[in-house]
Amino acid sequence: MTSWSIREEATAAVPRLRIRSVAVGIPRSPAGRAREANRRLMGEYPDAECELDHDGPFQLLVATILSAQCTDKRVNMVTPELFARYPDAEALAGADPGDLEKIIHSTGFYANKARSLLGMAQRLHDVYDGEVPGGMADLVSLPGVGRKTANVVRSVDLGLAGLPVDTHVGRLARRLGLTTETDPVKVETELNPMVPAADRGNFSLLLILHGRRVCPSRSPRCEDCVLNDFCPSSTV
Repeated sequence: MTSWSIREEATAAVPRLRIRSVAVGIPRSPAGRAREANRRLMGEYPDAECELDHDGPFQLLVATILSAQCTDKRVNMVTPELFARYPDAEALAGADPGDLEKIIHSTGFYANKARSLLGMAQRLHDVYDGEVPGGMADLVSLPGVGRKTANVVRSVDLGLAGLPVDTHVGRLARRLGLTTETDPVKVETELNPMVPAADRGNFSLLLILHGRRVCPSRSPRCEDCVLNDFCPSSTV
């Protein structure tokens, strides 16, 4: 599976607090909070992009499958050798499972991931002439591909609407009061109407980066957050 800046102001009383003036007022509705979060985070992380190294949708599909329960940094250490050995769906479909497992071993769950990669590549080769399809139904028909992975490929490399929901996106959406759902598909369903189709992929990237840098699951740094004046979960 996937930066940005808003001006900091400090006060003498609270040196680290970042104050934001919002001319239109504090957003009260979930949709309003989503719009304002999107606006501010685009300013905070203007160069947001997918952090998985890839060249084209096939490589992104492979890298996103490998990223499950693994860091992007680790995946990026593995994929150069993987793509050199298996540059396309046909080559990957014909890979020896043991050889494939050795290459991807450090990403964790390597046996399951190898089965998914082999099955995905075989179906791409047999059904889609080796090309990555853009339709959601087609993508999720591939072994190892769920909605999150499909949305990553759609939004990052195919220029299609897609809002990938990972743990960061789900956590921030709940903290911002955009949803109470914990199921990723239900979170996506509730967020989609709040975000313009063209912005959905980037909105996901923004939430992921903000979740990693400012709003982790434990000890969120609310005092440093550009959303702290309207986030219902803010402690400042």
